[in-house]
Amino acid sequence: MNAAPADQKRLLDLASLDEEIRRADAARRNPAQAARVKELLAERAVQSTELTRLLGARDDAKAELARIESDVAVVEARSARDAGLLAASTNPKQAQGLEHEIASLAKRKSDLEDAELDVMERLENAESAVSAQEALIAATNDEGARLSAEGKTSVEAATAAFERATRDRAAVAESVPAPLLAEYERLAARGVGAGYLQHRTCGGCRMVLSGTDLNVVRAAAEDAVVHCPECGCILVRDYDSGL
Repeated sequence: MNAAPADQKRLLDLASLDEEIRRADAARRNPAQAARVKELLAERAVQSTELTRLLGARDDAKAELARIESDVAVVEARSARDAGLLAASTNPKQAQGLEHEIASLAKRKSDLEDAELDVMERLENAESAVSAQEALIAATNDEGARLSAEGKTSVEAATAAFERATRDRAAVAESVPAPLLAEYERLAARGVGAGYLQHRTCGGCRMVLSGTDLNVVRAAAEDAVVHCPECGCILVRDYDSGL
């Protein structure tokens, strides 16, 4: 196949635009932020499960504290009642029984108050743990929202670049003779369609042509369509090709 050198050079523009289209398409389909956003979603699920556990522990401590406070109120009421009965009692035996019960109630109240202090400390720790976990989830949500917004912007930019490169490619393709374009498209479908031969190096595969291969290319007519012996792409030649 033969084609004017100027037409062959347009293939480099096509190859460049095809690469730009591939990059833009990959960027819009899978923005750089997507992987981290996915990680954050998984992290938030774990964090939410932990928060549920911590909330349960806090609620249990609250319920236990309420029960102890109720028991203390009952003990105090009984103590007050017994103290009133003792003050009014004239029966020594009854008075002795009331004194014994008041002492028992005092011991019970002391034990309850000790337990109350323990539970209050546990509740305070539970509240702190819940607050810390909620702050962690909020930070995860903030990072996710920020990255999602950045990802949306990246996708929009990549989509615009994709559409622009696609339009430019169509314009360049229209200027390339049909047989040459068909050959380029056939090669581009499986790899690089065309590469600039510069300093004896193929721009498609970056391989340096051997002396024998260079002789073949050197002997070809200026308008001959030659291919890289390594990757098969069309070699676009000029004065800087090292021939």
